[in-house]
Amino acid sequence: MSQGICYISLANNWVQAVLRNILLPTIFGLLAYSFWISPDFQTVAAGLSLFMFGMLSLEQGFKAFTGGTLELLLRRFTDRQWKSITLGVVSTTIMQSSSLVSLITISFLSAGLIKLAAGIGIIFGANLGTTTGAWLVAGFGLKVKISAYAMPLLTFGVLLIFQNSKKLKGIGHGLAGLGLLFLGIHFMKEGFDAFSQSINLASYAVGGYKGLFLFTAIGAAATVVLQSSHATLVLIITALASGQITYENAMALAIGANVGTTITAMIGSLSANIEGKRLAVAHLIFNLTTGLLAIGLISQLIDSVDLVSDFVGIRSDDYTLKIAVFHTLFNLLGLVVMVPFIKRLAEILEEYVHLPKADVAAPKYISSASMGVPAAATEAIRKELIHLYEHAFRLIAHGLSLHRGVIRSEKDLKEAASATRRVMELDVDLYYERYIKNLHGSIVEFIIKLQSASIGEDDAEQLAQLRQASINILEAVKALKHLHKNLSRQLLTCGPKVRSQYDDMRVEIASVMRELEVVKEGESDIILSLDEASLELKQADNELSASLDDLIRSSAISQTQATSLMNDGNYSRHLAQSLLAMGRGLFGARHKALSDAQQQMSLADSELEDLMKKATLARGNAAEEWKL
Repeated sequence: MSQGICYISLANNWVQAVLRNILLPTIFGLLAYSFWISPDFQTVAAGLSLFMFGMLSLEQGFKAFTGGTLELLLRRFTDRQWKSITLGVVSTTIMQSSSLVSLITISFLSAGLIKLAAGIGIIFGANLGTTTGAWLVAGFGLKVKISAYAMPLLTFGVLLIFQNSKKLKGIGHGLAGLGLLFLGIHFMKEGFDAFSQSINLASYAVGGYKGLFLFTAIGAAATVVLQSSHATLVLIITALASGQITYENAMALAIGANVGTTITAMIGSLSANIEGKRLAVAHLIFNLTTGLLAIGLISQLIDSVDLVSDFVGIRSDDYTLKIAVFHTLFNLLGLVVMVPFIKRLAEILEEYVHLPKADVAAPKYISSASMGVPAAATEAIRKELIHLYEHAFRLIAHGLSLHRGVIRSEKDLKEAASATRRVMELDVDLYYERYIKNLHGSIVEFIIKLQSASIGEDDAEQLAQLRQASINILEAVKALKHLHKNLSRQLLTCGPKVRSQYDDMRVEIASVMRELEVVKEGESDIILSLDEASLELKQADNELSASLDDLIRSSAISQTQATSLMNDGNYSRHLAQSLLAMGRGLFGARHKALSDAQQQMSLADSELEDLMKKATLARGNAAEEWKL
């Protein structure tokens, strides 16, 4: 399956090259020739263009309000399968954009905020929710003169777009988008009405299963070219209203539009991470299954459409509304058939759809798919930084010749350090190049791209914190590279006094790492725990310096050994301090409100120094009292 993903990626590059170099110029040429021979076709094409541009503007307007509401819904209402499906239906019905819902779903799935099964439920529900667009066009767009509503919407929308407020701009884009949608539908209808006076495309209708398969393929191809099943459906409905296509062929075109939208989803998922790819495969399976069911049960579906139409009072010759009924029924059929298999489908995709193994650490959470949703992108960065820290944790632990299990356990670190005299085999430089450097570069590059986008002050502040956290991890690893050279040699060759100094350094760093593991799991207050770790680090560092001074004064070690110990003590201190700084930026950014409150209670360096002096004085007084 991973080889298949590689082949898909290569195929995607080939398809993009064909679109850019062959297909796009061909489409331009055909359109120019069509405009020359038929002015009426210009009206249809212009109407379709306005409709598609209106959809883009409407999506942009909704994005201004996705900074909290939809994200909150995705977090809270995906713990049950029926909730995920309902959320997909409702959100797509409101926004009239399954692509925007899919984008946000992939973003949150990639960031690990929702499970794959929940994402599949949302996408399945979105497929049903998008059928409401056909009802709006057939029931409202073609029954009234909607161009009269388009003009004021465009006017007010454009005025609001030029305002400074992000919310007002969002409302403006939404109003302008609706105006363009209405205007596009009006022009398409007018164009097809005028077009029918010169050419009757219905004369090219094909009946039976031959026509069913032919027009299904045409519908799929049109959706791939237009990159929107919604636009294809509007084109189908307006053409049907003008009598340019038959009712049966319109049904086949609607099935094809459903199938075609999965191809665009597959192409778009290639820029997402593995979770986005799995979701795209699930979308493909659902729509292909739905399409095959619709083709196989076409007679039964036609009868069902007639029954439903009679029940709700739709005239027998109102084919535009009957197409809306048909579109809803076969999507509902696919949903009923596929819902019982959502969990099993998720398990199969997680088991078989994998990326090929690479020699270097690749990002697991960040991807361009989440770039348009700041909340999801920020969470993806945080998870990716934890991924980077896990690699750094392994490298630092092995560089200290300590097992990760020992650091994560409650075992006495001093005993573990003194008992370890076997240096773990480790190529620090190679591990750094493969698992740290490249992943750090990917994270920073992603943050820079996100910072260049239009984001709020809170998001910008969190991004700055997370970027610094990544730099802190890199600094810690670089300090280990210097420390490891002497540490590996001294553990084996030097006397007990020098080894004891290096053991204290190892314990000092491992203690910080142990505390960070507790904080990472959310088992303690972030800032207060790190303050305590900072205080303990300063105390241990002072004790280490005092012990080294005693060794130098008593000539217990050579000048060379003293110099090495002082240098490595600096590396050890810098490593531990970098890890603590990383913890503040990474884990403190997890809950900003909590972090801000804790930050106000955190201790400044001067306060830490005062506490440390008081603790030292207290120990001295206790010792004097004991002597007396």
